[in-house]
Amino acid sequence: MVAKIFLVEDDENFGSVLKLYLEMHNYEVHWEMDGARAIADFRKTVFDICILDVMLPHIDGFSIARHIKKTEPALPVIFLTAKTLKQDEVEGYRIGADDYIKKPFDSEVLLYKIQAVLKRNPGKSTLLEDPPFFQIGTFQFQYTTRCLILGKNQKTLSPKEADLLHLLCLHMNNVLSRETALKTIWGNDTYFTTRSMDVYITRLRKYFQDDPMIEIENIHGSGYRLIAR
Repeated sequence: MVAKIFLVEDDENFGSVLKLYLEMHNYEVHWEMDGARAIADFRKTVFDICILDVMLPHIDGFSIARHIKKTEPALPVIFLTAKTLKQDEVEGYRIGADDYIKKPFDSEVLLYKIQAVLKRNPGKSTLLEDPPFFQIGTFQFQYTTRCLILGKNQKTLSPKEADLLHLLCLHMNNVLSRETALKTIWGNDTYFTTRSMDVYITRLRKYFQDDPMIEIENIHGSGYRLIAR
């Protein structure tokens, strides 16, 4: 089963990108932006790990963690924060944090920290399984192995090709914004990364040319949409 992450982050742009990034790596993410609502939402679902921003509106991340630890003392917690004072970090660990990550940070580092924390908590964690194939028209796409399959033919995509196709699949028949794709995969949305993504989109279109019912539409001023009719 897929591990469930409770993410509380009030920065809308950062939170949406982080949620997509974690979902790309096969986690189920419930994201809340408000501290008060986070406490109410936490009661509705069983989670495997919590990722909490410290500075939040209404109720801060430390207070949310204290509430969580009262009812789920073994539930892992990772704090994200721009606070750099030693006493803040000490407070986080005193509450029961499994890790304390200072912003800005590398998303890949967070990913490995999550994996490490879940491995240390085998009784709580639901270990990740390979996701099923994405069915795209007559093609099948296995993200974990980066394989695009048509009948007996199989092509291994490059890491960025696979990441981009995975995002398109997660937004199947809906618009994937350029900004989201660029910040999630490339880390920024500069002119050069935009041109680079256009090259990868062109490559993906060529891979699907054997199925005329599959199209990657260019939505002017917005992004791209993968359609399999």
